[in-house]
Amino acid sequence: MFDGFWDNVFRYPRYLITILAGIFLNTFEPLFPLLKRPITLIPLIGLLFGGLAFITFTLRAMLGY
Repeated sequence: MFDGFWDNVFRYPRYLITILAGIFLNTFEPLFPLLKRPITLIPLIGLLFGGLAFITFTLRAMLGY
């Protein structure tokens, strides 16, 4: 009844990593051609830093830091 139970349990972390890698690649793959040209690279980097700053300031305000 429990033949291979632990084998299946130890497969789940590899499955999780595979699923997360697939989601990451499918999400950011359309942005890769934009990174090749400097005219679109600079706004994307600015958008990334602006988003991180927004999240940081929002969480600091919410948590009272």
